[in-house]
Amino acid sequence: MISQEKNPGNAAAPVVHARAGRAHPVTLREVAELAGVSTATVSLVINKKKNARIADETRQRVTEAIAQLGYRPNAMAKTLVSGTSKFIGLVADGVATTPFAGQIIHGAQDEAWKHGYALLIANTEGNQDLEKDAIAMMLEYKVRGILYSTWFHRPTGIPDTLREADFVLVNCFSPDAGAARAVVPDEAQGGQSATQILLRSGHRRIAFINTTTPAPAKDGRLQGYKDALEDAGIPFDPDLVLEAYPDQEGGYGATDDLLQLGVSAVYCYNDRMAMGLYDGLRENGLSIPEDIAVVGFDNQEVIAAHLRPPLSTVSLPHYELGAAGVRMLLGLDAAPLESAVKIACPAVERDSVAAHSPA
Repeated sequence: MISQEKNPGNAAAPVVHARAGRAHPVTLREVAELAGVSTATVSLVINKKKNARIADETRQRVTEAIAQLGYRPNAMAKTLVSGTSKFIGLVADGVATTPFAGQIIHGAQDEAWKHGYALLIANTEGNQDLEKDAIAMMLEYKVRGILYSTWFHRPTGIPDTLREADFVLVNCFSPDAGAARAVVPDEAQGGQSATQILLRSGHRRIAFINTTTPAPAKDGRLQGYKDALEDAGIPFDPDLVLEAYPDQEGGYGATDDLLQLGVSAVYCYNDRMAMGLYDGLRENGLSIPEDIAVVGFDNQEVIAAHLRPPLSTVSLPHYELGAAGVRMLLGLDAAPLESAVKIACPAVERDSVAAHSPA
């Protein structure tokens, strides 16, 4: 055993043994003393220098000494030599504090681990000074690259310091064509899928309650609604499109206008709006889905899965956005500059829609 060997360079010198309760990190010198070699030899073994003339028996002794002492290489020192690290940065304006958008972090973290990287996360809450400092810190750590993310899908400016790194925009995009690689949800496909849930159940007169807030989701989800109707041979009727603030009160407040339209189904811009609409319909003595079928968007589990009846909706692919951002950063997925890569929004069908026979 190595613990019984003497240092051949100094026969009188005792070998350093691993001790329980060590109060300081194991050093390269301690490994060298235990293995009976120079620190240079230990360094060559640790860094796997294939051309180094080191006997197999010596490599074995060093390897055993490392295991016995629990030695960990200095990651920062290796970073300085290689010019890069095994870290990927993620800078977000609020992803970590929003329940469903936090899945971006989980997706990025899982994908990073899969390829041997760890994630450094900075949640800036939109503070530009904090954002600048976070990016600077990541550059100092020589991260492999940075994911720059927003908690809702929107256009964004690119901080000057971000351009010093390899980066990918996640859940956001640059309004300047060709300025940056980006991965975003496919809002139009999601809107189409939401409407198709209702069409497949036999509904033909379908309202859409859109948001009043300008956003890519507002335009994309409306376009998806139009596309689904066109595919089904149903003319688009602009009178069946309402607008409301995208929260519970907005959905509740849209109830009276919706009931004037004589529709059998409604697709809501998001789940919070659908939750408010549930209350408004019940106050008017209507049942879901018997009188009116309802579909939402986002698949916020705390809302959609626990409404009565559970809400059919479309899921924002936050987990896959994070994972796809990492793959794009590492060059594993195609990353065109001319347009953002769009990730599909899958339908989640529950009990707020039932078969319907048009009158």
